[in-house]
Amino acid sequence: MPPFQKLLCLGREILAFLLSAECAGCGQPETALCAPCLGALRPDIVRGATPGGVPLFAGRPYTGPVAHVLRMVKEHGQTSQVGTLAPALRAACAEAVHDASARGIRARAVVPIPTSRAAFRRRGYRVPELLAARVPLPMLRVLTTARRTADQRKLGRAARLRNVAGSLRARRDGGGLAVLILDDVTTTGATVDDAARALRERGFRIAGAVVAAATPRHHDTRKER
Repeated sequence: MPPFQKLLCLGREILAFLLSAECAGCGQPETALCAPCLGALRPDIVRGATPGGVPLFAGRPYTGPVAHVLRMVKEHGQTSQVGTLAPALRAACAEAVHDASARGIRARAVVPIPTSRAAFRRRGYRVPELLAARVPLPMLRVLTTARRTADQRKLGRAARLRNVAGSLRARRDGGGLAVLILDDVTTTGATVDDAARALRERGFRIAGAVVAAATPRHHDTRKER
């Protein structure tokens, strides 16, 4: 991230913190994040896979305070709250790196999913990139949108798969570099699969995917075994 963008994000985070009137996790007044919500943001790794077979690791299920914090970050400019998601995201990243290593793949970087131009104009920042800056692996901004898509939130599972198919492309060759795909939330896994396709077409190896939160349908009972 260029220095001027870092300063802009820092200034926005400080302003959002100073102006916070309620908890980002539950809405409790006069606190940026209450103690119960802070506890609810601790790592609780969800393991699963996308329909295309990409190993998926989420910091927590997309429920309760986690869902509310992400909405505040995405829709209300509270980028200061990205830090509260960082411990769970880093734990998911560590799990993904370990899993890839067990399969003989050494993950070298994270590739954030690009947001639409409209979303960037509306927010002034890209949530996946803010999250990617919080994990220990280097960030590679190599994915870009190839075409416009409809709002995924308004679509069912089958429509989501059709909507994002072929919507992403990689801007350079990977030369066999193994990467983790990173996004804020996954529901069907369709976007991750399209990112994997685009990256593979340019010679990247896919070590897995990491998200801050996953909807319950991605829960994998192997987690408790």
